[in-house]
Amino acid sequence: MYRHILVPTDGSDLSSAAIDHALQLAKVLGAKVTALTVAEPLHFLPITPGATINLRAEYEAHLKESGVRILGAVEARAAAAGVPVETLQVAAGDAWQAIVDTAKERGCDLIVMASHGRRGVSAFLMGSVTTKVLGHATVPVLVYRS
Repeated sequence: MYRHILVPTDGSDLSSAAIDHALQLAKVLGAKVTALTVAEPLHFLPITPGATINLRAEYEAHLKESGVRILGAVEARAAAAGVPVETLQVAAGDAWQAIVDTAKERGCDLIVMASHGRRGVSAFLMGSVTTKVLGHATVPVLVYRS
């Protein structure tokens, strides 16, 4: 059935639960997993050129460290489950587009993702990233919701 599962994560609790679900599914199916974090660019109004260089460098370092931490946790959980995993951090302006593109580029045949992430968590509406992935993905999308 599914041989390569893409799991986007932002490190949130719900995203973490979606990872656990994807790893369990991958184990049962004998599939591999690609875990993805998307680093979005810094949007700000520059005050002085020097300040923007320092702020941008600090922001990029923070994103890199955060990605390493988040993806490292996925690697550890995948190893414990006996599931092969590849991790990837990409920089993109639109997280949904990066998810859809990564699924296509990596030959993933299923995307497993949380119903919403860190932004604008709502009890009634799915997150905008998830909604856009559902609308644009060319492979099945399993939306994890607890």
